[in-house]
Amino acid sequence: MKRATPSFRPTLLSVSLAALFTVNPALAQEVEDTSLEDAPEKIQVMGRRISETEVAIGTGEVTNTLAVTREALLSAPGGISGLKMLESLPGFNVQTDGALGLYEFGNSVNVRAFNLSQMGFVLNGVPMGRSDAFGGSPIFRYVDNENLASVVASPGAGDVSAPSYSTLGPIASYYSVDPSDEMGGMMSLTVGDDDLQRSFIKLETGDINGFKAFVSRSKTDSDLWRGPGTIDREHIEAKAVYAFSADSKLTFNYVANDFFDYDSPSATEATFEDDYYYSYLESIPEGCIAAMPQVNDFNQDGAIDDSDFTPVFTGSNCTSYYEDRINVRDDQLYSLQLETYLTNNLLFAGTYYFEDKDGYGVSPDSYSNTLSIYQRQAAAGLDVVHPRGVQYGLSSVGGDRKGFVADFTLELESNVIEFGGWREKDTYNRTQQRLNKTGGSADGEVLWDEVAYYRRDYTAVRETTQLYLKDTISLLDDALKLELGIKSLSVDYTLDGYRDYSDYEINSEAGYGAQSVGGEFSKHFLPSIGAVYSVNDTDQIFASYSKNYALPNGTDDIYDNALSFEPETPEGEEADNFEMGYRTNQETFNAALALFYTRFDNRLFASNVFNPATQQPESFYINGGASEAYGFELSGVYQPAAFNKQLYLNANISYKDASLVDGFGSNPEGSRLADSPKWLMTAGITYEPTEWLVANMSAKYTGSRFTDYAETYTMDSYTIVSAYLDFGGVNPFGMPENVSLRFNVDNIFDEEVLSFAFVDSAFYRPLNPRNFQASLSVTF
Repeated sequence: MKRATPSFRPTLLSVSLAALFTVNPALAQEVEDTSLEDAPEKIQVMGRRISETEVAIGTGEVTNTLAVTREALLSAPGGISGLKMLESLPGFNVQTDGALGLYEFGNSVNVRAFNLSQMGFVLNGVPMGRSDAFGGSPIFRYVDNENLASVVASPGAGDVSAPSYSTLGPIASYYSVDPSDEMGGMMSLTVGDDDLQRSFIKLETGDINGFKAFVSRSKTDSDLWRGPGTIDREHIEAKAVYAFSADSKLTFNYVANDFFDYDSPSATEATFEDDYYYSYLESIPEGCIAAMPQVNDFNQDGAIDDSDFTPVFTGSNCTSYYEDRINVRDDQLYSLQLETYLTNNLLFAGTYYFEDKDGYGVSPDSYSNTLSIYQRQAAAGLDVVHPRGVQYGLSSVGGDRKGFVADFTLELESNVIEFGGWREKDTYNRTQQRLNKTGGSADGEVLWDEVAYYRRDYTAVRETTQLYLKDTISLLDDALKLELGIKSLSVDYTLDGYRDYSDYEINSEAGYGAQSVGGEFSKHFLPSIGAVYSVNDTDQIFASYSKNYALPNGTDDIYDNALSFEPETPEGEEADNFEMGYRTNQETFNAALALFYTRFDNRLFASNVFNPATQQPESFYINGGASEAYGFELSGVYQPAAFNKQLYLNANISYKDASLVDGFGSNPEGSRLADSPKWLMTAGITYEPTEWLVANMSAKYTGSRFTDYAETYTMDSYTIVSAYLDFGGVNPFGMPENVSLRFNVDNIFDEEVLSFAFVDSAFYRPLNPRNFQASLSVTF
């Protein structure tokens, strides 16, 4: 179908893929053999771990568009996070906790002047909403790399048709593979350090009179790399396609993700210098147990009897026990897409989706912190119970999202006109309260009928409408392609319920009570323009401009502050993105260079405040006015002719200068943006001496950066080296050709560095130590 070409084609940059990922040669070889047999002869860099050159350098694209391709995704370490799939792309500073990157509160992405919350994510045409761990739909919950066809990322400006209310330019689109035409499947087993055990199985129906489907299930179990605790992830995906004809098809997608893990602490630099493996405690320290003086009638029922109790776990270090710090998520996503030609030249693609979200997180609360809040809420007449010791700090999250995306494409002689829209309703429920446990101990049973204090109980709703129109014009005998687009975005936000402490109680008196607050955010003229000019058969020049608008960063955190008045609706964030570049394709090398400039207005900065109850930073947001960023991204692959296409080198280098245009608070004008390194570099060498062996070594350099906007806290630069060996395919050892064996090692030299920072604080998370894993895969 013609419509599938612009929507599902991976566009750019496999430049550093071989450097950072390991490979399943049995499957990759199948792809390679087919493409090489069918493709016409071309003068270009070629290799089993290199994407087709047009994809590698983004031929025909008006923006710098980067892609992680199917071959590289199959080569990724077993069970890695969907965010880690972006870290090999030029300009993307991806920081995750652990070798797999599955810890949700240890993720950050920075590209150009954008952070993770200012990017948009789309899965098979379904917008993923915000990336918040609380109430959001982060992409890593919804993908297994074995089922992905490509990950396509635009670091500066995504297409106007992309559905998202959070992006200020960058869009990352994830596309799953279609079911196979042949009946069969795949099984894989991965084992590694930290007692990693992961299994993956996939079954295919094959083509049955136009119908084909697959279902897969992966199970990941691992210990945390520092301290006690585990990771437990069960992930199911299914896809079914029915082709009514060559021009019409119906596609159903289903994803279920059941996730459980334990927290690990962040801390200051001095803490990790003293103990790099600093963690929560495996047992409750004896020194935390201290009985309080007997106080009569704890439950205030007018009598002193067996139902009264004496708090005993009251020491400040009673909250260091790991069993009381967990995260649980249970998410399901359904989508149904119809693609069909309404006329000979008018294509319609409509996608309906429904997401069900459920989960909770737990962190302990100290006796002293709970006691002061309990006393105020009890005096105000709330139905609360005196704390017994350490409290069970419950934060529940849930809700659902449902929406519809409609795209129309009208194909004319020299124009392709695209128009459509997106409508979504996102309902988010959140509660926070502290409950007693038997004996007041962190390892006691939760007493669900004993609430020590209330904090939040609200429902937030986001209703989004986006419309767009785009015209692609071919000129100068198709040597010049011009794209003109415009979109409109409107989000209606409401929050109803108890926002925070003051809605329950103020100075031991009744609080404001349940409230209803909100605001409307809209921008109806968001233009974009782009052009790509083919200088000759090997070289292109491209340029683009776009204006983007987004719902304010951290909207829930803005509105769930309990005030005596409805807060003024903040300005939505806006960004102007300029980009121009050059790409070339030669016989022994290809390269792409992009120059960019971005300016923000009304930018809200994610900052952090230290919570004395949990001993960890918590986010809040500051309006910092305007900021800007400029720089370049250069990437390429070189394949020396002397090595008969058995060896190739890849590299990319990114530079950016991102700073405040307007100062705010104690942060002066001209200060660098937090968590924004000026330099990022990746380099790798891959050797393919035979059909059954691939060897690779790669390195990634992350430059120094500040973690706050006043340039007070600095993180040092560091370089991480990784390698892999991959065996499989046709071989002289008698091993079946459908079996492959992969060995992967991350952080070879066991670097001990701080890699993740909580912005605007002195709290960090360290990089995982050297990590080894081995994967055995069988196709059938």
